[in-house]
Amino acid sequence: MKKILPVVLFLLACHTMVWGQQQPQFTHYGFNGMYISPAYAGITNRPEVMSIYRYQWLNYDASFDDGGAPQTLLLTAHTPVRFLKGGLGMNLMRDKIANTTILTAALSYSFHITIGEGKLGLGIQGNVNNIKKGNYRAIDDNDPNVPYNSSDTKYDMGAGVWYESSTFYAGGGVTNLLRSEYLFADSTGTGKGRLLGENHIYATAGYHLPLTNELVMTPALLLKHDTETFSFDAGARVTYNEKYWGGVNYRHQEAVSALVGVALFQENALRVGYAFDFTTFNREAKAPTSHEVMVSYRLPEPVVRFRPPVRTPRYYFQK
Repeated sequence: MKKILPVVLFLLACHTMVWGQQQPQFTHYGFNGMYISPAYAGITNRPEVMSIYRYQWLNYDASFDDGGAPQTLLLTAHTPVRFLKGGLGMNLMRDKIANTTILTAALSYSFHITIGEGKLGLGIQGNVNNIKKGNYRAIDDNDPNVPYNSSDTKYDMGAGVWYESSTFYAGGGVTNLLRSEYLFADSTGTGKGRLLGENHIYATAGYHLPLTNELVMTPALLLKHDTETFSFDAGARVTYNEKYWGGVNYRHQEAVSALVGVALFQENALRVGYAFDFTTFNREAKAPTSHEVMVSYRLPEPVVRFRPPVRTPRYYFQK
């Protein structure tokens, strides 16, 4: 998904750049609903804080400038809010790929509707993105199309839906609804290199299938589409006694993965997971492995402390 060398060449050649494949991908997508859709906020009825650190293409080293392995740090938090009839969420992310660093902060609101045994969320998100371009070596000195130590900040929006029940979940989201345009200066401070934020569309689903009293298998699918490419992840994990899990995943034209994890403390509040990706496509342009660590902490479901008064005929009198 992240192709460093073509991106750099594209920067050198074009005046208008399309921000098409910039958004990072995570092997822990089955635990990462807040990144996929703002409608996930509060849908599980338990406040949660989660962090994922992804080191893609470990030990990859470009032969020039700042082109190292992509690294992403994501922090999400969400909670149900009853008086808002839904939930609130937050995403913070730092994504570094080659000479580009992207910082994102997002706030989400999800309106919840009870449907059958589950809950449907309708979500909206507002976010602010800062994109910083480092130093690039231009073919022609002072090329106004090549950014140089320049950054730009813009606001954008996202939206999504999510359905969650005890046995099934499905949801999706779309980002960059405003398609904000980012402007970058060149080495002389006079250039106006441009980059356009394009829509990214995500759709995911999973089903919790009991195998025995202690084993549950969860097949899951993630579809991803931007203006240029379509990709998907497909996999499954098996959870034992609601505490230990292991699984496999396949990423289209990218990698095969293995996941392991454990839940600790009362009500499995703390969850720790690790994912290992083995590159299977276009290996000559990438490093063989990628690594991902996930840590989340879930609080107990909030207790309703306000109780409406109980009316009884004992205290009703008529004149």
